Amino acid sequence: MRILLIHPNYHSGGAEIAGNWPPSWAAYLAGSLRNAGYTDVRFVDAMTNNLSDDQVRDILAREMPDVVGLTAITPSIYKAERLLQIAKEENPDVVTLLGGIHATFMFQQVLAEAPWIDAIVRGEGEEILIDVIRTIDDGQWPSGRRDIRGIAYRDEETHQIVATEAAPTIKDVDQIDPDWSILEWEKYTYIPLNRRVAIPNMARGCPFTCSFCSQWKFWRDYRIRDPKKVVDEIEMLYRRYDVRFFILADEEPTINRKKFVQFCEELIARGLPEHVQWGINTRVTDILRDEEILPFYRKAGLIHVSLGTEAAAQLKLDRFNKETKVADNKRAVQLLLEAGIVVEAQFIVGLENETAETLEETYQMAEDWKPDLANWSMYTPWPFSDLFQEIRDKVEIYDFEKYNFVTPIIKPQALDRGELLDRVMSNYRRFYMKKALFSYPWSGTGARRRYLLGCLWAFMKAGFERKFYNLGNIGYWGPQTKRTVNFHFDQSRTMDVAAADWEARADRSRKAVGRLAAAKACGGGTGQMEEGVESGSADRAAAIAKACGGSTQQMGDVDAVGSNAAQ
Repeated sequence: MRILLIHPNYHSGGAEIAGNWPPSWAAYLAGSLRNAGYTDVRFVDAMTNNLSDDQVRDILAREMPDVVGLTAITPSIYKAERLLQIAKEENPDVVTLLGGIHATFMFQQVLAEAPWIDAIVRGEGEEILIDVIRTIDDGQWPSGRRDIRGIAYRDEETHQIVATEAAPTIKDVDQIDPDWSILEWEKYTYIPLNRRVAIPNMARGCPFTCSFCSQWKFWRDYRIRDPKKVVDEIEMLYRRYDVRFFILADEEPTINRKKFVQFCEELIARGLPEHVQWGINTRVTDILRDEEILPFYRKAGLIHVSLGTEAAAQLKLDRFNKETKVADNKRAVQLLLEAGIVVEAQFIVGLENETAETLEETYQMAEDWKPDLANWSMYTPWPFSDLFQEIRDKVEIYDFEKYNFVTPIIKPQALDRGELLDRVMSNYRRFYMKKALFSYPWSGTGARRRYLLGCLWAFMKAGFERKFYNLGNIGYWGPQTKRTVNFHFDQSRTMDVAAADWEARADRSRKAVGRLAAAKACGGGTGQMEEGVESGSADRAAAIAKACGGSTQQMGDVDAVGSNAAQ
């Protein structure tokens, strides 16, 4: 059986300005297929190779696969739908599959607008995909679809959309064995260091429930790998593919302090920090918790930490369920700087209550905190997040292709979208101009200084090419054009089906108890149930877990949290 995996060609001028990122999903699925005996697998990275639809069509005509599979995030969903349509045009008998977070939650709408998709894989794909492929290989497709857990499809006879029972999460994540050979490694370069880059993961899931995030819903349980096995993988990537920079894909790799420390110790023991540097995203509370061992993290090769500070105003932090204070953010930045780690502060802007004053406040906060890097991301109202339900009446745009962190989806009450963009660009211009003139060139010598100058080069390159924030396509050339920018929203797009948690109701209730236990173990929330609240309530579990800021105490010596959540 010939299987073709395709990464859709989508660009927005966001994180990609730092380089070409290897689509890890393809390696994980290819590894699962290989271990199940399916070796005739090819991967086409249409994004990195900037392939047009016609070029992909030529590949499909040449390869004639039996199965075509794609994964799509929300902004690339239309590109993915179109490629699967092309696959059907080339061969009506091909089985077309789609996975990823957007299709998982929005399967009803996706199948309604793209009826040529044969099935949607909901949730983690490694085990579900094998069940689908075996059903096809045994000649039981489509009659045997109903017996496969974790998929959704359109029933041709009843014209109804069917969602089968949710599949369990993968319990033993140490058994996940990605096939990294499927990627074209010479094409994945991290611009600031001019080195090959990889995105492995140490854990899946998150026990916290930030209101603007949906990752905790998608992965459901928090599961962490053996740190030695993670380092085995990183060492293999370095020695076999010359990967010299990696970013852990985890939502928060420092959640489990014991495991993270073991990971760092293993890197040092093998001498990898001499050859490989790396970065993470994490939370302010974890940095405050680990104040005394931050230099140890740096010794292990950690050079870049992106902090989820999210907002300068306390009101926004509270709204995001961050449970952190503005002063905590400043302290965390200072601690990382003292440890010699490049620190990036993340700000979310563009909610309905954004004003010129609040945008200026984020800039002044960045000036006060003095992070090495600052990033202003437009709030993107994932239709499957909790915060979306709160502000749904403020959402006017359902063109998901623009849900990319750089396009102002929400129109603030006090600003039009062009002015919002202009003021964000003003923050970027002022911040990085000062860094370029007065900071980066004088940041000492060695790896840290080279890294910062490389980051500056990446920003300048994207700016000159008009790729940063997609400015070239929308016609922004500075303050004089803020009234004429065109975001090219497709106003015909609607959200016909209300987003909902994709698990069965009974399954949700059962897992709520596990999420609550995880939150207690992490120190999140109050740790007490309120009187009159049923312990199995998903809503109450989420409220108590609250999230992402957790509390001052996170996972320390807890080996695993949430491991029984889906049992």
